[in-house]
Amino acid sequence: MKFQGTKKYIATEDLKLAVNASLNLEKPLLIKGEPGTGKTMLALEVAEALGMRLVEWHIKSTTKASQGLYEYDAVSRLRDSQLGNEKVKDIANYIKQGKLWDAFQSDERVVLLVDEIDKADIEFPNDLLQELDRMEFYCYELDKTIKAKKRPLVIITSNNEKDLPDAFLRRCFFHYIAFPDRVVLEKIINVHIPKLKKKLLKDSLDTFFDIRKVPGMKKKPTTSELIDWLKLLVSDDLAQEVLSSKQSNLVPPLYGALLKNEQDVELLQRLAFMTRREN
Repeated sequence: MKFQGTKKYIATEDLKLAVNASLNLEKPLLIKGEPGTGKTMLALEVAEALGMRLVEWHIKSTTKASQGLYEYDAVSRLRDSQLGNEKVKDIANYIKQGKLWDAFQSDERVVLLVDEIDKADIEFPNDLLQELDRMEFYCYELDKTIKAKKRPLVIITSNNEKDLPDAFLRRCFFHYIAFPDRVVLEKIINVHIPKLKKKLLKDSLDTFFDIRKVPGMKKKPTTSELIDWLKLLVSDDLAQEVLSSKQSNLVPPLYGALLKNEQDVELLQRLAFMTRREN
């Protein structure tokens, strides 16, 4: 079993090596990188390439580690007991299995995605140390240990919004997805928008990288935003003309697909105004 990338996902050699090392070492793969660089998409493509089912656990700020194991609905059981419902006799009826339980109980090996782990509380990673290390956990209500039938490939993503505990990092194989260079971006664009005109590709990438180089940008545009912007440009001849002319002056046509806050728009507009004055 070896990951070689897919037609829809351009993976660098280092990234392929990281995925395969995680498979061989049976350690969770921790993926960091800018938002929009394909961290979540990696798990989807690895699962497809290896013919494995994908179990997705998307983390929120309110997510607790125990929710990944299971949740016991004591309130529903109390209500059913008051109503004389027969199912209260089996406590298993009130156990909601979490994503780790799902992955552990699968008869076939699966890919378990723990997406954006840095969104949760700082103790969240520590609370999962034993479960991800031993691939088992204890359910007190059922008085039994849930063990993984097949050790899942665990892919954990982080946007680097907060530091992760050292004890957690030691148990992971780490890879940082660097922002793709121009050559890799062209390959990615060709996958999503085949047969794109060479001049439009050149003009759009020139503008895109110029924007990313502007100091003081609050949120630099990423790969996913570039793809969305190009899809709009392809269907708008007027925008293509503006882009290829000198009138753009850093503020690109259809900039709403690239820029996501008013501070960055104002910054580019000021720079464009200063450029026009100098000219």
